[in-house]
Amino acid sequence: FLFQLILATWEGGYNLQCQNLHNAGDADIRVAKVLWWYYFSKAIEFMDTIFFVLRKKSSQITFLHVYHHATMFNIWWCVLNWIPCGQSFFGPTLNSFIHVLMYSYYGLSVIPSMRKYLWWKKYLTQAQLIQFLLTIAHTLSAAVKPCGFPFGCLMFQSSYMATLVILFINFYVKTYRKAPSRTAIKESPATTEIKNGFHKDYFTAANGFLNNKKAQ
Repeated sequence: FLFQLILATWEGGYNLQCQNLHNAGDADIRVAKVLWWYYFSKAIEFMDTIFFVLRKKSSQITFLHVYHHATMFNIWWCVLNWIPCGQSFFGPTLNSFIHVLMYSYYGLSVIPSMRKYLWWKKYLTQAQLIQFLLTIAHTLSAAVKPCGFPFGCLMFQSSYMATLVILFINFYVKTYRKAPSRTAIKESPATTEIKNGFHKDYFTAANGFLNNKKAQ
């Protein structure tokens, strides 16, 4: 997807700031075909949820997971029906790049010898957040300086991306917030040990007293 989208928009002379639905001719058709496969990939991504259910990993089926997968599939059905090219190219291009990084990470994680090198998981979430923010900026640029792309679609996409920013920030804070340092953790109170009805300190003191007495 990534390579084809970059190639099609480059050869079609797409305007990065704002691109309408009809100016690029054959390039628009090519972009629409690539975006159809992008939409189809969203159906395949439902397999994540199926595998979670089969493996009984219900803790991984979070609101963010369900919201993201379900809404993306339905939104892209609308995109393919009404705005299948033009300004719609930017988000999928970024998202395809992020997915290359994500699935590379997941692929490496199944190799035991590679897991010690996979310290960069939290940076994937940061990259996703940057992706959403860039998409919002790109979408709003077409609203500020319009080129004929439907204004309502621009506002909807910006609002939807804003919800993803909020949800992913919440996920990031909960998942990667720093654990308290060891020095900050208070020691738990010592366990009281009882022997023959007396605290262990009694025997320590008694032994000290007897030893002193013998020494005298």
